[in-house]
Amino acid sequence: MSDLDMTMRGHLKPFKDYKPQHFLWDVSEDGRVATLTLNRPERKNPLTFESYAELRDLFRDLVYASDIRAVVLTGAGGNFSSGGDVFEIIEPLTRMAMPELLAFTRMTGDLVKAMRKCPQPIISAVDGICAGAGAILAMASDLRLATPEAKTAFLFTRVGLAGADMGACGILPRIIGQGRAAELLFTGRSMTASEGQAWGFYNGLHASADLEQEAVELARSLADGPWFAHGMTKTMLNQEWAMGIDEMIESEAQAQAVCMATQDFRRAFEAFAAKRKPEFQGD
Repeated sequence: MSDLDMTMRGHLKPFKDYKPQHFLWDVSEDGRVATLTLNRPERKNPLTFESYAELRDLFRDLVYASDIRAVVLTGAGGNFSSGGDVFEIIEPLTRMAMPELLAFTRMTGDLVKAMRKCPQPIISAVDGICAGAGAILAMASDLRLATPEAKTAFLFTRVGLAGADMGACGILPRIIGQGRAAELLFTGRSMTASEGQAWGFYNGLHASADLEQEAVELARSLADGPWFAHGMTKTMLNQEWAMGIDEMIESEAQAQAVCMATQDFRRAFEAFAAKRKPEFQGD
């Protein structure tokens, strides 16, 4: 290994023992799968100024994780998240001037950016209430599982705000289509779990007792797979939104060539030839 390789690897650090202040963080024994639990069940897991910031910083920093390969995002007590805390966020916002308001909306948007840019696939496991900023967290995830009881609402219009919040007008139509996104963002009504699955928002529905385990198993399958290549897939899914077809094809040619230069690509071939399961190492 070259000195440069050692220098760059020196920027990586484990997150298995990360100690958050505003949510729970549980990591598998091998450090590859993390479960992040919003943990204010008595209030249906609302977000605060502090939890927004801590979530943003964590997802930003996961770019430098030496261990975490996939993240499950869920909520405690039978609900995902009721969004921004009415008394700890909404009420203070009504007293702020424009510079402070813009600083807040940019911070919340930075959380979505961080979720989209971190290389780890994020799987939301949604039960019960998933509203406002909670619905945005689910939207910003890469994959979403839910229970039949999940109720998902982008309810900003109900408090006199635009549906244009934290990227919703750009991201949600790409998941469920322009017309359906417009309906949810204009009306603020709840999307049922069955609607969410039929429209492609949810990748699957599971009983409440099985939801987290199903999400962890999905995360495990990704974490044990070619996780360097998964990170490349996530990057291209983001970058290609703003590209024409020629740029898309060229970008994917470059991305795939990078993946073909990895040892994981050779390992996969050798494992296939030997009729055994490949062990991916991310290099």
